[in-house]
Amino acid sequence: MQSVLDLIGNTPMVDVSQLSPSPNIRILAKLENHNPTGSVKDRIALAMVNAAEATGELVPGRIVIEPSSGNTGIALAMICAQRGYRLKIVLPESVTEERRQVLEAFGAEIIPSPGEEGSNGAVRLAQLLSEQNPSWVFLYQYGNEANPLAHFEGTGPEILADVPDITHFVAGLGTSGTLMGVGSYLKEQRPDIKLYAVEPPSGETVEGLRSLDDGYVPPIFEKWGGVDLLDGKRIVRPAESIYWARRLMVETGVFAGLSAGAALAGAIKVAERLVEDDSAAASLQSDRAGLATIVFLVSDGAWKYLSAGVYGRELGHDDVAEAAEKLDQLIYF
Repeated sequence: MQSVLDLIGNTPMVDVSQLSPSPNIRILAKLENHNPTGSVKDRIALAMVNAAEATGELVPGRIVIEPSSGNTGIALAMICAQRGYRLKIVLPESVTEERRQVLEAFGAEIIPSPGEEGSNGAVRLAQLLSEQNPSWVFLYQYGNEANPLAHFEGTGPEILADVPDITHFVAGLGTSGTLMGVGSYLKEQRPDIKLYAVEPPSGETVEGLRSLDDGYVPPIFEKWGGVDLLDGKRIVRPAESIYWARRLMVETGVFAGLSAGAALAGAIKVAERLVEDDSAAASLQSDRAGLATIVFLVSDGAWKYLSAGVYGRELGHDDVAEAAEKLDQLIYF
């Protein structure tokens, strides 16, 4: 490897089927926390910087600005440090302290946005600052074609190569880049593969995810035909994301972020529906050819969330509910 950037992608897959509700349904996790800064956002950050350099928009001396609640900002901070660009990150004040510290360690300048406005507020402020400073390069992950392309060209082919018998793919809906890129590739290669989005109930916050019902639809979701591409969505509440993130940690050893808990919860819901559906259940055979194989995405690791205090080992209802209340004033992306 010539640099740490060459380590981005080609992340491992691990079988976590011990969590499956049926022995006939395999569940596998794509471990994006193995990227250099610990998240799937390394892929899109590098793709967006490369694309901006290729068009001549990003040249030495220019300033990059981007809204982020953490992972994309950290990935960009690392890459900009390697490439010699100054970076300004519009960061909601309600993120965990670990994220702020990592951004500062990589040399990013943090521009705070009101925590109560969440990630949408950070986007609005970044758009305003970009308009006021036309010399700055606004990469805008929510509308940048390099975002889903990174997954169409990288993540999707990796998944199909590692799991050729995949039947379902489940991922959280944030910028929608992962779902649009991976989903478009998988559907192009195997139209029978089912694609499911995981999102929180309208008005509730689940780490790394957004509800389209809250009024903001990422431009790349529309450009890539998200409504037609998806086979469905599964609603996951904050307590469910905590519960399944804890089970993932305790029972499989995968120390993952809360969006991974949400994605796993969505995968479990998909599996349970298959079991409950009489026709689907009847089609599941004990031989390998009849297995349903669900892949979900582990977007990042848990270390950036420890200060939120939600990673205790207890799995009781009251304990998880109490932990979920701690997330009310925090957002994570």
